Amino acid sequence: MRTQGEIGDPTNPTAGIGAGDNGSGPAARTVRSSIELAPESVFPFLGSADQNLRQLEQLLDADIHVRGNSVTLTGKAADVALAERVIEQLIALTGRNRVVTPEAVRHTVSMLTEGSSDSPAEVLSLDILSRRGKTIRPKTLNQKRYVDAIDANTIVFSIGPAGTGKTYLAMAKAVQALQTKQVNRIILTRPAVEAGERLGFLPGTLNEKIDPYLRPLYDALHDMMDPEAIPKLMAAGVIEVAPLAYMRGRTLNDSFIILDEAQNTTAEQMKMFLTRLGFGSKIVVTGDITQVDLPTGARSGLRAAAEILTEIEDIHFSELTSSDVVRHRLVSDIVDAYDRWESNRPQVTPHYPGNRAQRRAAGRDRR
Repeated sequence: MRTQGEIGDPTNPTAGIGAGDNGSGPAARTVRSSIELAPESVFPFLGSADQNLRQLEQLLDADIHVRGNSVTLTGKAADVALAERVIEQLIALTGRNRVVTPEAVRHTVSMLTEGSSDSPAEVLSLDILSRRGKTIRPKTLNQKRYVDAIDANTIVFSIGPAGTGKTYLAMAKAVQALQTKQVNRIILTRPAVEAGERLGFLPGTLNEKIDPYLRPLYDALHDMMDPEAIPKLMAAGVIEVAPLAYMRGRTLNDSFIILDEAQNTTAEQMKMFLTRLGFGSKIVVTGDITQVDLPTGARSGLRAAAEILTEIEDIHFSELTSSDVVRHRLVSDIVDAYDRWESNRPQVTPHYPGNRAQRRAAGRDRR
């Protein structure tokens, strides 16, 4: 139950004007709203040690006061209206047996502040996979749109900074597709460009040499499936984790294929990979165009694809931003700080070319 009214004498045109307002229009008047919560919703709404309430107080401009099961909001009409919608969505989450966390509070406020017509409660309660009490679901509106795009398109590119769930959500959708028999196998691949010329000098067999570059894919897989089942599925060819070079010359039918760290492919490698697509298959390509490890002068295949393929039907480009970071809160701040630094940094041409052959040639010229 909700009640709302304006503070002050309604006959006085200046009554209830908040400090710092221009004093004009209904939005400048101070209003009060009261929301009655169901007794069983109070603790889930407030959170442990009132941590959700403290998060709301930090993020919302309306003043929030809780007494018993009554929540009173005071402030400008627009601020109170936003606070009402946030609280309604959080209560809706508790009604769906979802645990409301400070992170959920942040994402709910962010979605509603952006003016999205999507319901945060629906976004935050979309389950992809559940295993041993842990549920994988999108946590932001852009992540929800990304997951929906995977369902709706054959090829999806996901571009965004570290920590936005690009690869993790794609892996979850791949495991879901395998479990529901939409595909017969999962293929996970990455370019091993970071190894470069050093690969031959690493100890061990070829598989042992490339394993460090594929380890993040194994780690995500272990989060989503029983670890005992993974070796059996890999031995049977149902799950394959391999470097990008292993894709050449193949046609991949009835498969869910994920290319991770795609910013480190060349344009030629990207074309080779995309043309492996067979019948009944789906491809998800993930990458961060701000973290390219290719030699100086090499064109990122992910950048090229974003220019070449945007007009093709059934290919979707999903962009994630720092607001979609779902790791520690500081990760989002770090991403934003580096973006600001890059945009303000003067563009300096390096004195030496990027690869060893060019450096040797430059050295001979100087001599």
